[in-house]
Formats: sequence, structure tokens, C-alpha cells
Amino acid sequence: YGKKSLLVCCCAVHSITALLTAFLPYASFYLTARCITGITCCAIHICTYSLGVEWSLPKYRIWPPTFFSFVFSVGMMVVAAVAYLTRGWLQFHLALAIPQILCVPLYFSIPESPKWLLLNKMCILERYRNRSPEDRRYLDLLLDTVGNECQKANALETDTEKVSGFIHFKSATIIMRLFIMSFIGLASALTYYGICFGVGSFGVDVYLAQFFSGLSESPSLLLPLLLARWGRRSFCMATLLLSGTGCLLSLLVSKFCQIPALVMALALMGKLCVQATTCVSLLYGIELFPTVIRQKCVGLVSLCYRMGCIVNAVVAPKGGISVGAMICYSSGPLLGAALCLFLPETSGIPLPDTVQDCERQSTLKLKPTSCCSQ
Repeated sequence: YGKKSLLVCCCAVHSITALLTAFLPYASFYLTARCITGITCCAIHICTYSLGVEWSLPKYRIWPPTFFSFVFSVGMMVVAAVAYLTRGWLQFHLALAIPQILCVPLYFSIPESPKWLLLNKMCILERYRNRSPEDRRYLDLLLDTVGNECQKANALETDTEKVSGFIHFKSATIIMRLFIMSFIGLASALTYYGICFGVGSFGVDVYLAQFFSGLSESPSLLLPLLLARWGRRSFCMATLLLSGTGCLLSLLVSKFCQIPALVMALALMGKLCVQATTCVSLLYGIELFPTVIRQKCVGLVSLCYRMGCIVNAVVAPKGGISVGAMICYSSGPLLGAALCLFLPETSGIPLPDTVQDCERQSTLKLKPTSCCSQ
């Protein structure tokens, strides 16, 4: 069905569910509403990140995920202000629902994925192309990054293999990338939401803790500058290492120094690094998987991310952050950093359309460094 239809439907369901929650303050309905909200949020995140990346030229791909992550952190800070200023269930949920409902009509103006249109709906793509000379020029630039002959071959391949789309998962390259990105997603979610849900257990005011929890993620706007220098793989490794180290240090400080502000600062530093990893890994995952199965692969990685949220309820069932939980929060990112060594660098490379494109991407070759070879 494409990404636009799914995005509009999920945004509409999300806003209606939020509005009904304000008027139906019952536990059973609230749990059902939160389940529906979680499903729609997952789809909204996948579609918005994918559309933002696919409508960007290679050198600008990092800007949509970066901006979305920054707006997400702003939303976390706004939630703290809304919760502090509103009094009662009805006011709080209406303040969250009404802006969503007002924005739903705007989503119909979002264009469909050009890659998906190229493989499935050429007539709609031509309609986009004929809107204006600027649209035609930009689409030509966007689609020519792949090459016309490759596009025709991809379209033919898609037509012949629509019946069995999962045949692409026989590739060892795809399976390895899917496993690594899924593990990074699970570990990132476990650490991120573990600290988010336990933010009130650091010994500071819960509203301030929530506000600073969102504020700690605002430096994500610097990601494009860092990625331009480091690339996707190196940056993911660095942020995962820093995240694991920050969580480990906060555990040590909490046991030996008893300084709540320092413990929270270290934990939020780890959370910032995890958020940066999540932001980049969303872009990284889109670039690692071919167009013909990209949405399936990103969906599976997102499923593992949500599984990390569920596992957190088992790791920290009482809402606090225990020693065992903090060890889990620190060890997962450290192992994920090691697994990044087996992924290729995709910075500035056109999005792959087939499994063969992915297999042609260069992977890590363990060679001695220049200083060692000398």
C-alpha cells in the first residue's frame, strides 16, 4: 500500500485514540488504547524516517532523522510542561490529543516514496514529475543516483518475484545485517526506555527529571556534522561505546559516591548516546537493505526495538534501576559496538535496490593499520 497511506491512517487512529482516552478514564480501555498507540507509533516512525530519507539526496539523508529525533526530544520536554501545568486526567489528555487532530489534514500533502512508486506506480510518479519544473528536476536527480538501466532491471525483477518476496532473505548478507541491526535495536531500546522509565528514581524532582531527559537529547542536531566526518559505522560504534560506558559509570557512582545529580547526569549521557545511535541506526538500516525488502527489514528491526521495550519490564519490574538492570543497560550497547565491525560504510552511497547491490557493498577487511605495518 505504500508508506503514505499507512502513515495517514496510523496518524488518524493515533489522534482518535488519544482523544477517546481523555473521555474514557477506565483501566481496561486505557491499556487497550496504549497498545493501539504503540502499534501506530511504530508505523509512524518507520514511515516518516523512510520517507524523509528516500526523498533526500545521499549527502542530505542524515538531516530528516536528525530533525525528527530533535523534535522527539522537544516533545519529551513539552510533556513535562503539560503535565505540570494541567490539573486532572481530562485536561492532560486533551492537551495531547487536540494538536494531533488539527494536524491530520496536513499529512495528506505528504508525497509517496519515489523508490516505491518507481517499482509499483509509475503513473503516480509521472504525476509528481509533471507538477512543476522544479519537481521534475529534483526527481531526476533523486532517481538518477541509481541509474536508469538498473531501475528498469529492478522493476522487471520486482514484477517477476512479487509472489515470493521473502526469497531475498536467503542471502547471508541480508541475514547478517538483519541480525546485527535487530540486536542494536533491542539493546538501544532496553537502555533508552530503562533510563526513561526509571528517571524518577534518581532522587530529583520528577518533572525536572523528565524535562532534562528530553533536553539531554537535543544535541542530536549536531549529528550531521559528526557523521560527515566519521560516517555511519564509526559513529554507531562510538555512541554505543559511550552509552555503555556512561551507564556503567553511573552504576559505579551510585554504589560508591551517592551523588544523585551525578548519577542522573551519567545515565542521561548514556541515554543521549543511545538516542544518537537510534537516530543513525534508523538511517543506517534504510541504507543497508535493498528497496525490494527495505520495509520488511526495517519493520523487523523495529519489532526487535519494541521487544527491547517489553524486556525492560522484566529487567526492571518495579520501576527502579537495580544493579542487574544497569549491567544489562551497559553490556548491550558494548556488544552492539563490536557487531558494527561486520557492517559496511554507507555514507554517500546510493540506496541499494537489490540484494546484489548489497552484496557488492564493501565490508570490513581486517588489515593492519599503517602504523603497525610500518
